Amino acid sequence: MKSPKFFWLVAGILVFYISWKEKPPRSSSSIITIGQMPNLTADKAGNLHLVFGKGDSIMYMQSANQGETFSKPFLVSRLPELSAAAMRGPQIAFTDEGVTILASNGSGNIYSYWKGKSGNWVKGSRVNDMDTVAKEGFMALGGDGRNLFAVWLDLRGNRRNKIVGAKSINAGKTWSKNKLLYASPDSVVCECCKPSVAVKADNVYAMFRNNLHGNRDLYLIQSLDGGNNFGKAQKLGKVSWALNGCPMDGGGVAVILPSYRLPVGGSTVEISRCAPMQCDIGRTGVLSAQRCLAVGGEVVCVLPNGKKQNLGKGALPIIKAVNNKSIICIWENESKIYKAVLEL
Repeated sequence: MKSPKFFWLVAGILVFYISWKEKPPRSSSSIITIGQMPNLTADKAGNLHLVFGKGDSIMYMQSANQGETFSKPFLVSRLPELSAAAMRGPQIAFTDEGVTILASNGSGNIYSYWKGKSGNWVKGSRVNDMDTVAKEGFMALGGDGRNLFAVWLDLRGNRRNKIVGAKSINAGKTWSKNKLLYASPDSVVCECCKPSVAVKADNVYAMFRNNLHGNRDLYLIQSLDGGNNFGKAQKLGKVSWALNGCPMDGGGVAVILPSYRLPVGGSTVEISRCAPMQCDIGRTGVLSAQRCLAVGGEVVCVLPNGKKQNLGKGALPIIKAVNNKSIICIWENESKIYKAVLEL
């Protein structure tokens, strides 16, 4: 007969194994700066560009060493009533023309800022061509090549939120006439869910959460000509989500396979449908996708091999590829911005 010590040893091992399986291992993380609502992009040279809000200030930081360190915060501009809370915050994207930032304010307007070759930030034109129609402050920005495309929740016409977009081919200095992408025949799209946009060459993918027949499903709408024309919005998935309320999250979208002709315009569009959790999705290479979720007050990254890494307390995670072997996750917790670089 085995001794009681043996049984206690086995029990201890089982408890440790179960607790390890239930909670992903925690990865090292560090505070970058004080601020709210971070957003991140990478340029073709691998430099990382970070924007965030701090009061009424739009702040910018850069990393030239793949996220190991970031520069000191730099003031882009002050925007009274800057929207920088609850999924509303400055957006940033990179094109061949440089880095562009969008920011909205409580009045319902969206403004662009572009970084010239001198390194100075210059204010571009207003993005919404009708005054004070972006009251919710939910918007997204994507860029590739010369194409820059913005989408947002817009109240124009009937004062009901709909999906509207605009393009720029000069880094946000000027914007096209606004285009209605989708209006729900029921009344409004989901009022408190941030849309997403991904741009790959002339393909523009806009994703949003609908409010149709009592269902809060995600829909995808696509342009094949750089955002000049869009097709019909398509519901994602076969099952509908009936919900009498707002999930407060619009998911994430990324183009992960640009070299194959597939039903969605020559690209595989990876969708992260993770409501009611906050999430973002990124890619390295052509097939490798990663997700970063905020679940129960913890930020967790799911890597391509299925391994989960717990990064610590926080919300609003943003994930980007550093190279084909590592990713960086940026998130917010108690008005501090954190980062962690993860090896794949």
